[in-house]
Amino acid sequence: MDVLSDVLRTIRLEGALFLNGDMRAPWCFNVPKSSDMAQVLKPGAPRLAICHLVLQGQCWAQLQGAEPIRVNAGEVIAVPHGDPHVLGSHLRHAAVDVEHVVRPQVPAVQRIRYGGDGDRTVLVCSWLTYEGDAPNPVMSNLPGLFITALRSRPAGPWIEQSVSFVLGDAAARAPGSELLVAKVAELLFAEVVRGYIESMPANNPGWLAGLRDPHVGRCLALMHGEPARAWTVEALAQESHISRSVLADRFTELVGAPPMHYLAHWRMILAAGMLRRDQVNLARIAEGVGYESEAAFNRAFKREYGVSPGVWRHNG
Repeated sequence: MDVLSDVLRTIRLEGALFLNGDMRAPWCFNVPKSSDMAQVLKPGAPRLAICHLVLQGQCWAQLQGAEPIRVNAGEVIAVPHGDPHVLGSHLRHAAVDVEHVVRPQVPAVQRIRYGGDGDRTVLVCSWLTYEGDAPNPVMSNLPGLFITALRSRPAGPWIEQSVSFVLGDAAARAPGSELLVAKVAELLFAEVVRGYIESMPANNPGWLAGLRDPHVGRCLALMHGEPARAWTVEALAQESHISRSVLADRFTELVGAPPMHYLAHWRMILAAGMLRRDQVNLARIAEGVGYESEAAFNRAFKREYGVSPGVWRHNG
């Protein structure tokens, strides 16, 4: 079981490119919080992640209240929670609001030239909506802003070429270009997340570190592969080729919860998604996430989300 893909699939990523920018120094603009951007890019979208790919030149990025970071060609600025941030040729320049630079008209990919007559930066901006009602192990463990060196990754050149292709395809208004643009934006985000996971320090705690640990990662794969199975710590330890006590301690240290607590939480995340998307009855959903009775499932769901499965489905 590919755990990262499994978890990303539950939040239903939906992406697009919205800006192909030819920026000339000096330039600097503010990107507002995701709730504001979402209403422009996709009204009604619950959550918004943003990626900025620097194809040429360099720029600076700064999350509100954090230190500025220099970004070079071939690197991607990821803002997974859509936090307010600033981009610019240098951040000492007065920043203008992004709506004064461009008015996004998704699904159209806008090509703009902005700034002065100095050094050139080619910047491609993408956005992704995702469901955020149920806490997600990947998204909740990502920082507010991080940089991935896309060009140095094995898949980097292919993804960069794909971005360049779909920009031209969208500009020509070729049939099917909107679908290709969306898929490339989703691929870009998945690759920058993979890059972040692989570059984390070895002693970094959290779910993402657990995914990278051979024994904890194997345990996660087992639970995600068969979430409805009546797992025990003993069974997980046996199939992970590690002692029960070592697995329990290591899993809790990295993931932040004991294996059975994590499994119960993941089952509820799956159930919440099924309630949103599927029109099957509650008994089938309960069985699908490992509960023998609908009553037991209802109690567990209400403990997790504070409302019954029926109310959750109705509110969705």
